Amino acid sequence: MSQTMTIDTEKLHALLGKAVVDFGATFHAALVRVGDKLGLYKAMDAGGPQTPAELAKRTGTSERYVREWLCNQAAGGYVTYDDQTAKFYLSEEQAFAMVDENSPAFLPGMFQAALAAIKAEELITERFKTGEGLGWHQHHQDLFVGTERFFRPGYAANLVSSWIPALNGVKEKLEQGATVADVGCGLGASTVLMAMHYPKSRFFGFDYHDKSIETARQRAEDAGVSGRIEFKVAKAKDYPGEGYDFVTFFDCLHDMGDPVGAAAHVRETLSADGTWMIVEPFAGDRIEDNLNPVGRAFYGASTLICTPASLSQEVGLALGAQAGEQRLREVVSAGGFRHFRRATQTPFNLIFEAKA
Repeated sequence: MSQTMTIDTEKLHALLGKAVVDFGATFHAALVRVGDKLGLYKAMDAGGPQTPAELAKRTGTSERYVREWLCNQAAGGYVTYDDQTAKFYLSEEQAFAMVDENSPAFLPGMFQAALAAIKAEELITERFKTGEGLGWHQHHQDLFVGTERFFRPGYAANLVSSWIPALNGVKEKLEQGATVADVGCGLGASTVLMAMHYPKSRFFGFDYHDKSIETARQRAEDAGVSGRIEFKVAKAKDYPGEGYDFVTFFDCLHDMGDPVGAAAHVRETLSADGTWMIVEPFAGDRIEDNLNPVGRAFYGASTLICTPASLSQEVGLALGAQAGEQRLREVVSAGGFRHFRRATQTPFNLIFEAKA
């Protein structure tokens, strides 16, 4: 016997409204990348209010494409349109977010990473059927660069000014001269940043992805700190060295197949009074705590990137990007650490301190 379906029109319209926003946002993400790659945002910032023809001339692009792009960006609130002059421009806030790569609010890297992750959609669809993983190295190369561009501004804004000072005694050790292992260092943004601020300390960056290590070495050279950083290809469970005063994991513990094994290796390589700093995506312990825009973004990244990465490795614990503090505490404790605390946080990150 069929049941009559009762539709709440108001709720349906609310859902359709969200869908229209997301439908437009999907196209918008690609067009942010277009503007980023072609230097359209930077040219708008440099040239002030401009017509599509003026911006096209300044950037060596086609006026007709630029006109449509500008209208899309203005409709989305990423550029501003002056209907009195028929010119487009960036407000101070828009320029801060779309042009300055050192800004803590820089956005194009976030879109670059998301678009790169989406390129794996067909592969991930198959993984849903088989349960197999997809390694970080199997993604489009834009994911590596986009992720670094996304994370770097946040690290620059918080790492030295608030995260490290929130750890007991670490800032003083780094200033006096410490030995540091940055595990899962990617393109080296966090390692280089620390080396620039703590000239008396020695740094080692480890990542299993060889192409990322190659780029990290160049980044250190460009920053003038290559003499105090050594980048090596190594996994979290077998990176070399011992007696480290400080070990860091930036947004990577949840990606690992065997995070407990990684924690145990950190325990073995730390000095007796050493500190392990773990930076993870912000998340509550309950699903309902994470049903919000930030949680939505991180669950999306976790489905396309983080969970497949873990499932592609041994053990495949698959913590996911929204593991939460309690689950992370269990993993770190299982690795042999007795001390674990939340040192500080941002709207996007949880920063933990672990000690033996």
